[in-house]
Amino acid sequence: MPISQNARKLSVGLLAVPESSAAVIYGLHEVFSCVGTVWQTLTGDRVASRRMNPRVIGVTTDPIRTTLRVPLVPEGTFADRAQMDVVIVPDLFLEPDPVLTDRWSEAAAWLTAQRRQGAIICSVCTGSLLLAQAGVLDGREATTHWSVCGLFKTHFPEVDLKAERVLVPSGKEHDIVTAGGSASWTDLSLYLIARYCGEDEARRIAKIFLFGDRSQGQLPFAAMVRPRQHEDATIAVCQQWIAEHYETANPVAEMTARSGLTERTFKRRFRTATGYTPIDYVQSLRVEEAKHLLETTDTSVDDVSEQVGYEDSGSFRRLFKRQVGIPPQQYRQRYRA
Repeated sequence: MPISQNARKLSVGLLAVPESSAAVIYGLHEVFSCVGTVWQTLTGDRVASRRMNPRVIGVTTDPIRTTLRVPLVPEGTFADRAQMDVVIVPDLFLEPDPVLTDRWSEAAAWLTAQRRQGAIICSVCTGSLLLAQAGVLDGREATTHWSVCGLFKTHFPEVDLKAERVLVPSGKEHDIVTAGGSASWTDLSLYLIARYCGEDEARRIAKIFLFGDRSQGQLPFAAMVRPRQHEDATIAVCQQWIAEHYETANPVAEMTARSGLTERTFKRRFRTATGYTPIDYVQSLRVEEAKHLLETTDTSVDDVSEQVGYEDSGSFRRLFKRQVGIPPQQYRQRYRA
């Protein structure tokens, strides 16, 4: 079911202490800030997605000099008592054999208070140590970075560690979610976006930021770029028609006839107005609709081909692979879940 863009923004507290990874905090902040907004800017497609409001929270709003000397600037404090929907503890850079007793006491108290008020508690990488120190992982499944498994066994044996897993939602309500290595913040971000803002928006964010397997280049992530804004009313009418009739046989000839222009003039004006040749525009529309069907339905590739206007599924498969970089079935495997 689509999630209303008018729903209250999801508040996300990004917990900051001196050991925090600024890269993870700012990465999460930027990704969550793009939810529900950037896809429309890039492609022109309207999206109905709940938005997110990430905030960096620390002891004070003074800049934090992190362990790796990257400045981290909190936007709110633990004393503000602002209620969060989600709290995330990022990767923590620690010295060898760190002393964990009474470490992060103010942060742990705030985390515990947020949990009592109903916030979902999450961690990235070694951030799970702060969760364990706060006692929220007792008797729970969790994951962490492989390098601190020994610390868990020594200090927090009551935690059911699943270090082989990248993402571990724990509890009947999945009220605690831990992620493995530092880069797994991307997996956590997509999980939270899908959970609260919809799977469609999670797919869009994955495409914007190229999250996932990039071994086949950028094409599997790309979408049809927003056509140019123009004032050619004749071409605009043709664009409106083809948006609703892209599966029509010989669509370029049909648009030319509707325009009342000669074929040569129509093609020239269409490209000048939109930045696309007419056939490229039609093919891009068809491939975008095929992507949507592959992502959201179990319709066979042959039927998808027919629905978007290609009777010859072989031609469709060749076009799809040329534009997307991978075959339709492989695309479905990547984005269906």
